[in-house]
Amino acid sequence: MPYSIRAGGLERHTAAEVLRIEPWGPDAVRVRASAGTIDPAAPGALASPPPSPPAETSVADDGRARLVNGRIAVEASADGRLTFRHTGSGRELLAERSPHAHHAGSRRHAAGGRTEQSFEAYDGERLHGLGQHPHGRLDQKGCVIDLVQANTVAAIPFLHSSRGYGLLWNNPATGRVDLGADTTRWTADAGGRIDYWITAGDTPARILDSYTRATGRPPLLPDWASGFWQSKLRYRTQDELLAVAREYKERGLPLSVIVCDFFHWPRMGDWRFEEREWPDPAAMVKELTDLGVRLAVSVWPTVEPGSDTYDGLRLAGHLVRDADGGLLTYPWPSRYGGDALIRPMAYYDATHPGARAALWQRLSDNYRSPGVACFWLDACEPDLPPDRAERAVYAAGPAAEAANLYPLEHVRGVADGLRAAGEDRPLSLVRSAWAGSQAHGALLWSGDIPTTFDSLGRQIRAGLNVAMSGIPWWNTDIGGFFGGDPDDPAYRELLIRWFQYGTFTPVMRLHGDREPNHPAFATDMTGGPNEVWSYGEEAYAILREHLVLRERLRPYLSRLSEDAHRTGAPPMRPLFFDFPEDERAWETDDQFLLGPDVLVAPVYEAGARARRVYLPSGARWLDPVTGRLLEGGTTLDAEAPLERIPVFVREGADVAARLG
Repeated sequence: MPYSIRAGGLERHTAAEVLRIEPWGPDAVRVRASAGTIDPAAPGALASPPPSPPAETSVADDGRARLVNGRIAVEASADGRLTFRHTGSGRELLAERSPHAHHAGSRRHAAGGRTEQSFEAYDGERLHGLGQHPHGRLDQKGCVIDLVQANTVAAIPFLHSSRGYGLLWNNPATGRVDLGADTTRWTADAGGRIDYWITAGDTPARILDSYTRATGRPPLLPDWASGFWQSKLRYRTQDELLAVAREYKERGLPLSVIVCDFFHWPRMGDWRFEEREWPDPAAMVKELTDLGVRLAVSVWPTVEPGSDTYDGLRLAGHLVRDADGGLLTYPWPSRYGGDALIRPMAYYDATHPGARAALWQRLSDNYRSPGVACFWLDACEPDLPPDRAERAVYAAGPAAEAANLYPLEHVRGVADGLRAAGEDRPLSLVRSAWAGSQAHGALLWSGDIPTTFDSLGRQIRAGLNVAMSGIPWWNTDIGGFFGGDPDDPAYRELLIRWFQYGTFTPVMRLHGDREPNHPAFATDMTGGPNEVWSYGEEAYAILREHLVLRERLRPYLSRLSEDAHRTGAPPMRPLFFDFPEDERAWETDDQFLLGPDVLVAPVYEAGARARRVYLPSGARWLDPVTGRLLEGGTTLDAEAPLERIPVFVREGADVAARLG
């Protein structure tokens, strides 16, 4: 018989392939296949299966087999194709399919270790997740998504389907997923293995619960992180940064975190403050602490020859290698020596445990010791042009096999260090993430984005797909990153609308490279002013009110943090997350829920002073401005004067008092 029952799962051995199907947590199974042998130590996001009752397995005389684990059943045909069904209804959730007429199976093991896995596609299926992409779509059916990290892109290979399943492509190789009308196809460029995990869930909440149970629950958000974060490119000195924090205090404005951006170090890879501009970090942190403010600092993975760490990391084999020989380098501006000086920079290898330990030791000694609260792991893709990135050779393998591990292992190393230091709520601001990053306190932001209303609209959908990828903590540069003139009335309107949106996102952080810009990468490089008082009196009054509103929301956000930690439920989520029976909720992609009780309708069109809002059925909704109670399942034209965006509260929710 082609199938056998081994170690609680099913296996099929043929001359062309080894296939293993096994339970992996409640209501979920893992499928692995290889033309050679299945490596149990292959890297990925699934360390060990969560506890679950033994699965039911059976093998029939006609060559078929079946495995049942809670809500999911796997039917294995005699030719090796798998169909996944919901055990309660018997409904087909997903089925493997042949990639073309003359190929016998659904899996391809090609030359060079390239693999493909093909599934059926279904009319009307909506597909969400896959991390963060700037294409401006919530439903990604019809898209081709590259599984490659980049600035503004976090490729997380978890797919949520409206058919009631979630699928993790548990392979850190570069590749793509084609979400076509006739086929869904996952491709890995190298590595020679197929590895995916699938769960059945009656609701989106159950699916994310199962996914985060398998890949790791997010830690609780630190209490200080739910407040307002102030940042700009860049505060150049200790005195400049402290002056901003003092002014927030003098104005009576809430401020939780202030961020020290890049080039506060002498050389790339020093991972310490430059002594002349930042003469007393401990005294700086103490004053900030007295003001009720935490300090976050930028950490880049680039390492410059001549830096404190370069020789040691190189000798220990802790730098990324180049497939063409030697170390992988890319010319980056060096801050050292004044004006921009382009020098080849190497990269620390986050996939090497020794390199992670060496980095943490520097962060602990030079930042954590004087009291830095949070690390901003910038450019953690790492930031390389595609032709250079493809040549990288990591400790975990060449880029084509393992590149997507980099952001996961980078944030893991910092989280491990924080935990070892006694911090049970690790949090790092990151620009890239992979499956499982949420377990290590990843706070993902959407990268260096344009300063336009179109960009703001794209962030709404991107953030919701991040939420459906298991990452609860997400934010954008409020106002966008590239430019923006604080004296321009048109930009002031954009900044206000973005700030209003940011008030209701999981983390609220103001950042950007405002005009007038100083010369890039020179010693005095900085953007224009980017504090809440930088945009004129009308804007300041509105921004101040939203800072106060954010403070009132923090107890509610704390409850949402507990929910995320316990079940994986993202604080910010699409309407269908809480209203899966409402068809209109699946179609609405420019509104969101903050937790179960707050509905937010951002304004992302210039000059708009009203917008259409859909209120999901199954609840009644309170307008906290007018006090009116509105029926769900209805659409209205909601007023949106410049001073506010439409927000509604589920009937009976106690958070309503905080929004009035």
